Amino acid sequence: MQVDPHHWLTAARHVASPNHNARPEDEVSALVLHSISLPPGRFGGDAIERLFTNRLDPAAHPYFATIHALRVSAHVLIRRDGEAVQFVGFDRRAWHAGRSRWWDGHRERRELNDFSIGIELEGDEIHAYREAQYRCLARVFLALHARYPALTLARVTSHARIAPLRKTDPGPAFDWAYFRQCVEALTTQASDARACV
Repeated sequence: MQVDPHHWLTAARHVASPNHNARPEDEVSALVLHSISLPPGRFGGDAIERLFTNRLDPAAHPYFATIHALRVSAHVLIRRDGEAVQFVGFDRRAWHAGRSRWWDGHRERRELNDFSIGIELEGDEIHAYREAQYRCLARVFLALHARYPALTLARVTSHARIAPLRKTDPGPAFDWAYFRQCVEALTTQASDARACV
């Protein structure tokens, strides 16, 4: 998996969202993990894609009537089966973090949309995320790190951490240690393959 010259993943399905704008300083240096299920607690279907492309039918479910007018997006959605769907090029500012704060070395920064990539995991805070999702997320992270070197594992965070009074995702169901193990395993495999050449 790679990021192409136009800032899109080569191995993702592309569904363009209109919900993005220019990054103020062309900086890509953090990754924010989210979770989403529409309606809440249900997986599958096209409701998430419809939300991110402003096509959610408010009559399709009572919950949709409360959110259909939102203008939100993420750069990437990782489905339960490990499929990656990209909505916004990484050079653009997707609308995923909302009001947010981040302690960045020696200073507090606000508005993480300005410099972060947002990845939604299809899931919630109760159900365990699937193996395929962790593996896909690790591959996506390594592709992003190769293209945007400032984005390191230390700069991967949660929506809950950057907006603690508003958000709790991806929640306790997300296994941070296992995600890092998946990244390390892929990194080791890549190093071994290079050594054999």
